[in-house]
Amino acid sequence: MALLASPAFASAYNGHPKLIVIIVIDQFRGDYLERGRDQFVENGFRLLMERGAYFINCNYDYANTRTAPGHATLLTGAYTDGHGILANEWWDATRKKMVTSVEDDSTSLVGVTGGKSSGASPHNLMADTLGDELKLATQGKARVYAISLKDRAAVLPGGFSADAAYWIDHKTGTWITSTYYRPDLPAWVREFNSSGRAAKYWNLDWKDASGAVLRSTTRPAEGAVFYDTIGPTPFANDYELEFARELITQERLGDGPATDLLAISLSANDILGHRVGPDSAEARAMVLALDRELADFFGFLGRQIGLANIWIALSADHGVAPKPDYAKSLHLPAANLDNNAIRTQLNDALSARFGHGDYVESVDWPIAFLSADGFSHTKLHESEAERAAGDALKEMGLRGYFTRAQLANFEVPPDSWGRKYLHSYSPYGGWYLLGVPPPYVVGLKSGTDHASPYNYDTHVPLLFFGLGFQPGVYRGQAEPVDLVATLASLLGINAPSRATGRVLTEALASRPAVSPATPATEAVSK
Repeated sequence: MALLASPAFASAYNGHPKLIVIIVIDQFRGDYLERGRDQFVENGFRLLMERGAYFINCNYDYANTRTAPGHATLLTGAYTDGHGILANEWWDATRKKMVTSVEDDSTSLVGVTGGKSSGASPHNLMADTLGDELKLATQGKARVYAISLKDRAAVLPGGFSADAAYWIDHKTGTWITSTYYRPDLPAWVREFNSSGRAAKYWNLDWKDASGAVLRSTTRPAEGAVFYDTIGPTPFANDYELEFARELITQERLGDGPATDLLAISLSANDILGHRVGPDSAEARAMVLALDRELADFFGFLGRQIGLANIWIALSADHGVAPKPDYAKSLHLPAANLDNNAIRTQLNDALSARFGHGDYVESVDWPIAFLSADGFSHTKLHESEAERAAGDALKEMGLRGYFTRAQLANFEVPPDSWGRKYLHSYSPYGGWYLLGVPPPYVVGLKSGTDHASPYNYDTHVPLLFFGLGFQPGVYRGQAEPVDLVATLASLLGINAPSRATGRVLTEALASRPAVSPATPATEAVSK
């Protein structure tokens, strides 16, 4: 009775569950779990798929399927029109340059030697996160951490009040943070960095089940970059989960007076996927390797804290398009594009209409950021300039577009397509337009990409594990914004400030009956 009543139905206010672990796999399509199911080990993905609540039809309801918006969406429970994160980077009209979603000149990096580097913070977020609400509800007693190889994938999930967000220095692989969180690294992180944990992943062969070498992490004599060489291998996930185990142990997560939260964003699948596509032997082998790595990590959680005391949620920030070369082999109308060439072509088209000028600041297909200064001599209003650029891009292959001005004024069709683009609106980015690309056309000269409104980019897994959830496969529609709404409801705390998701009540365990001979308070106390 105590096992059923206490961990499943108590709340964050009395420390149940002890720990929530949210795992976000960067670039992990929803169909990957079904592709690999027959080869998964017992306690990896199958632990969640067979003993947890598995939502098989989960899709983002927006068009800007990038890493930064995806991570912000998962932990705020809002889309871009709620949390503000438009893309991984956007044009800053005040600073006259492209800025990343988390860069913050008022902070500095911690853990990087040599020179002053701008740090990172969640200052661009326009909504709080599940971790922030957990902190508020427990008067700061809950501990909240977020980690990733990428800064944006650690900072945005952590929210404003995280105890720390950690990511790696791309060149060395050492773990770093920002002065937004703390002035220096904790002793245990310094020890982790100095003990050769990153170096051991150099000069290794990644082999498939048959023993064939898929990739090697041979260290070059000069110019070695951890992120580029080790990043696209399962060794990067091993390294990140090794750091997660150390963090849990050293910070004693799950051993406090309130529920703790750890967000882990695994980046290796994305680093590899852009290069080889989702249908390659390497991509399939990466999923199987991650399955084994997660089984080991879940085993650690069981030994360290006990799975009865933990809730696990797993999802992804976006999917990915088939590699265009592969899609074309199946007679699909796919293509690789060059963002710089598109920018030049668009600028030439606008110059032909309005006179020579620099009208386009940047193109990140299918988004175009325009120059208000470049259009100044035309006397066009923002909406007119954006429409002119959109019409030119339609002639270059876009199926349609939505301007920033349209979205800001809710001038969209009252249908599912209009809603997706309205959900993608942000006040950041200056003058811009969001294009509707043709399917299977990506904005990279080689490899593949995401950032479209199509199912291959929006379809992601959504799974929950823990005593509060009713195991089963759920085939109804779900969205990533439902993740934090569901967890907040079970914890008995407020959902994040702009959360719009629904509580997935169909997957919640029914409250068990308490025997009249054993008062509920006694059952909980035991």
